[in-house]
Amino acid sequence: MNYFSGSYLEEDVMFLLKKIEIKELDIVEKEALIQSGKKHYSEMISPEYQPTKEYIDIFYNALSLNEEKFIRDVFYLAKKISLKKDFVIVSLARAGTPIGVLLKRILKKYFNLDINHYSVSIIRDRGIDKNAIKYIVENNKNSELVFIDGWTGKGVISQELENSIKEFNIENKTNISSNLYVVTDISGKAYFSSSFDDYLIPSSVLNSTVSGLVSRTIFNTDYCNKNDFHACKYYDNLKESDFSLFFIDTILNSIEKNYKILEKIELNEIDNSIKKELSIKTDKFISELMNEYKITNKNYIKPGIGETTRVLLRRSPELIFLKNLSSSENKHLLFLSKNRSITIIENQNMPYNSLGIISRVSKE
Repeated sequence: MNYFSGSYLEEDVMFLLKKIEIKELDIVEKEALIQSGKKHYSEMISPEYQPTKEYIDIFYNALSLNEEKFIRDVFYLAKKISLKKDFVIVSLARAGTPIGVLLKRILKKYFNLDINHYSVSIIRDRGIDKNAIKYIVENNKNSELVFIDGWTGKGVISQELENSIKEFNIENKTNISSNLYVVTDISGKAYFSSSFDDYLIPSSVLNSTVSGLVSRTIFNTDYCNKNDFHACKYYDNLKESDFSLFFIDTILNSIEKNYKILEKIELNEIDNSIKKELSIKTDKFISELMNEYKITNKNYIKPGIGETTRVLLRRSPELIFLKNLSSSENKHLLFLSKNRSITIIENQNMPYNSLGIISRVSKE
């Protein structure tokens, strides 16, 4: 097995992924195969293209809009993690990877902690890449694994992580914690988050071009044997449009300028009452939505700005719900939806700023 750093610096991250060349399917064909049950979503991948000027402008606007809040939240996350004694960062590819790179750099510069950072695959219904976890454990004896992601939606990945690590511990007689640390937790499902707000994390706007040119992870037995890491495609052809290091440098420069303010941030205890309230609200709202729109598969519902953005970038949405049509947070969702002629519904009673429903090939 070997690892690589994508388009990040070599010391930023070790992607424990197998680079493969796989036939790409367009979104409509891929969606039909997923919903027919013929293929799991992780077995296929859609092509990625050079981001258009409009997409790039959305990325810049997201940076401008939420930079102050984001640097506070990511620094707060680093401060929380820095209290641990012996640990490594394990980011969940790929939304967690830019966050992991930022944490790695922040911990080294401001907390004098030179920590290994690995990025591994976790896939709904397939679990975490156990070969990758085994590699990390074997190469970091007695170190705690700190799992990092960008945000939560319904909390599916948090549950997947918990189940996978429980299995891994039983199989390998280990005692790894499955606690998940995120920047923002809109559903109260993560162990720790810097924020519970549903806001646009800039790195969610682009795909591989803000994530080290690495694709969404792939688990396809035609390409991966039982000893391999999960796979990915590396988009070397998109390097001219790569914002991965630009994003990291921009955020770190902003942290440096505001360090005197950030260092004074005090850590609060984990507020389980807020988490419980958010979890109840999320479950109730999604259940009501499923009943109203006759949706039998919970996976078709993607709550929160991060998840809605991803649906618009790589799936076939049927409907997009926005809490406030005039909110600056939702400008990019309006653009992406109108660009694809997708119906937008305003719902001011939602517990989040946005939500996407994946188009059903045959209505249930």
